[in-house]
Amino acid sequence: MKASRTVKTAAGLCALLGAVSATTALSAGAAAASATPQVYVALGDSMASGPLIPDPTGQLACARSTHNYAHDLAATLGIPTLRDVTCSGASTTHMTNPQSLSIGGVAAGTAPPQFDALSADTTLVTLTIGGNDVGLVGVGQDCMQLNPFAAPCKGKYVVNGVDSVAARTNAFAPKLAAVLDGIHQRSPQARVLVTGYGLYIKNGGCWPTQPVLGSDATWLQSEVDYLNSTIAGTAAGHGATYVDVRTPSAGHDSCQSESNRWVEGYVPLTTAAPLHPNQAGEAAYARIVGAVVTGG
Repeated sequence: MKASRTVKTAAGLCALLGAVSATTALSAGAAAASATPQVYVALGDSMASGPLIPDPTGQLACARSTHNYAHDLAATLGIPTLRDVTCSGASTTHMTNPQSLSIGGVAAGTAPPQFDALSADTTLVTLTIGGNDVGLVGVGQDCMQLNPFAAPCKGKYVVNGVDSVAARTNAFAPKLAAVLDGIHQRSPQARVLVTGYGLYIKNGGCWPTQPVLGSDATWLQSEVDYLNSTIAGTAAGHGATYVDVRTPSAGHDSCQSESNRWVEGYVPLTTAAPLHPNQAGEAAYARIVGAVVTGG
């Protein structure tokens, strides 16, 4: 009988110790997840750099703003070290290769490979990339149409059922995978967040407020959405967290009023680049990314 009680007591003690250990591990994990990142590296293209939004910082031709989402996020979370190397025109190539810069067609120096900013002590990385690999802004500009009776521009890009823009997105996926693997190799401690792209124009468009035919507006945004789904799937398979900025952008596309829009249209109403996020959009993206960071 005594032996039985001893066995039960020992078993109970083991269970208690196990529970305490598990609780301690969970608490430590929660603390780590909620801890403020100490070294934050922001990588990416013009959606992340914030072209023409006051105030410029870094290399002028990169069109990097002190009010892009990386700067807003670092300020809000109190991150002590921010290395923002986002640059307009950047593609996956420029993660590991220098980027030749120009302003108005005039050479304006070279940006180092963005991966140069990564280090072993990096604790947070955000990445926004793919738009230039796919050429979405160029397609959007090509689809500008002042004649409401013109043929849709989609016909230039979808021929005999073959979508050349979607094909470029498919070709981008393995490039993104290589970029994510490269980040993990250089910064093994870092939490890696990959953003998608926002809602640029609502379904059916808003011609002539934005000079793109209704059917083309729907198609253009569908290409952005396909890029987003490609980014999300690739991130999931390569140790990164996808941050959806498209869904929260509903009601904030370029068809909306100046006070409601997060992205500018063909003719900006605020100080921002055409077909890019404005200051309100960058601030909104910072809140969205920040919620993911603090949410664990």
